[in-house]
Amino acid sequence: MRHTDERHAVLRDVRCDRCRAVVQVAKFSPQHTSVQWTSEAAGRCAEFAERQAEATSRVRVASCGSLRETIDRAVGDGRLAVSASDGEAP
Repeated sequence: MRHTDERHAVLRDVRCDRCRAVVQVAKFSPQHTSVQWTSEAAGRCAEFAERQAEATSRVRVASCGSLRETIDRAVGDGRLAVSASDGEAP
């Protein structure tokens, strides 16, 4: 079994279908996705903003369901390939 080395991943820009925030994504398997957020993207994320507004104290949001759905659609329609550990498509 090969282990994924994210240091050599090829990151692709993915724009959220909901809020249009752009993040960099590497997809290694159906279960393994690496997402790199910029502060601009995090500030633009509609789900992050909603959760912050609902919180009574400062909250760290672990993920965005809308972005996860966008990534799944991008894989399904071929805009984002599942990569091998060396950054090459399998």
